[in-house]
Amino acid sequence: MKRLLFAIALGALGACSATEQGATVGGLSGAAVGTAVTGDVGGATLGGAVGAAAGALIGRANEPGRCYYRDANGERYVAACPK
Repeated sequence: MKRLLFAIALGALGACSATEQGATVGGLSGAAVGTAVTGDVGGATLGGAVGAAAGALIGRANEPGRCYYRDANGERYVAACPK
């Protein structure tokens, strides 16, 4: 199970923006902490959600003023963030 989670995390980090990487790492870490603290699925779910949100905010801070978007064809591009 640990190997599967490690492989998923590495795959997710390979082709993502800093915001997406932060959300991935935060979500996995939050789920692990939630499981360790509560020992049930509800704690893992809540921890994962909180961790993903926090990780996305931290990842976005690494590129101040720049956001990633996708156009109608699914191509990703970088532009100024909305105010």
